[in-house]
Amino acid sequence: MAQRVTYRRRNPYNTRSNKIKVVKTPGGKLVAQHLKKQATRPKCGDCGNVLAGISTLRPREYASVSKTHKTVQRAYGGSRCANCVKERIVRAFLIEEQKIVKRVLKEQQEKEKKASSKKTGKK
Repeated sequence: MAQRVTYRRRNPYNTRSNKIKVVKTPGGKLVAQHLKKQATRPKCGDCGNVLAGISTLRPREYASVSKTHKTVQRAYGGSRCANCVKERIVRAFLIEEQKIVKRVLKEQQEKEKKASSKKTGKK
């Protein structure tokens, strides 16, 4: 008959936080090793794609890791992917361009109004 393995901690249930791996010791005994939960890769806040260049850790482990593991050298480094940042930059640029175009058109209309009012005033 196979040897029994018991949990080593107080929680006696097979929950997500209480997973074990059965390991054989050099003495030939089977022992339960408690496993930590798998970490998920950080995702982009806009599109949800995985962020490249950022290490995959459990949330609390980020506190003990240097900054180079948590970000990349770019605006929105650790929270947005390169494509989303590029999209934001282009959108901001186009909005500014649109404002300039509106201003120029408004000035042209005002000039036309002044010119037409001068013509009608002379007659």
